[in-house]
Amino acid sequence: KEVNLKDGTSVEIRPMTLDDLDRSVTFFQSLTPQDRLYLRHDVTRRDEVRGRIQAMQEGQVRRFVAIAEERIIADAALELESANWKRHVGEVRLIIANPYKRKGLGMLMARELYSSAVEAELEEIIVRMMRPQLAARSIFRKLGFHEVTLLADYVKDAEGHKQDLVLMRCDLEGLWQRLDHVIADRDWIQSD
Repeated sequence: KEVNLKDGTSVEIRPMTLDDLDRSVTFFQSLTPQDRLYLRHDVTRRDEVRGRIQAMQEGQVRRFVAIAEERIIADAALELESANWKRHVGEVRLIIANPYKRKGLGMLMARELYSSAVEAELEEIIVRMMRPQLAARSIFRKLGFHEVTLLADYVKDAEGHKQDLVLMRCDLEGLWQRLDHVIADRDWIQSD
């Protein structure tokens, strides 16, 4: 899907493929040290990215990329649960390259994740992040997520420092209402 961001930048949003392996590694390596600090896995390593793509091909994850000028500028994922007692829940991840933040790309990627969650017949989605990720928490609050728990000193960042883990959740109906409202108010979005 071709879309235009607030500044007029043309972006393609589509499912990730194995052909995106090198571009994905380059994307993660180009993130700022601050953005990489909170990544769960070292996705600057080629074998780690290959594993993520394989998980996608096995149906455990639905992953989307945003591409501008032949480069990946955002990565989004919906991780599906196979356990019976959590099969109605998915987990989302989203990261956007610094030059493309605050241009509406996060909302557009969230909409792709929402559509994928509906297709997977999920009822709610969660997101986990470290407490210092204030901007990310703010974005997810705007989408209708709310914080349900905080686990003190539960995870370590890339530098090995303990961090609090924040769990946020959102029911899909509430998310759609927020996305529809936010995107309807944006006259800059053009999609083919």
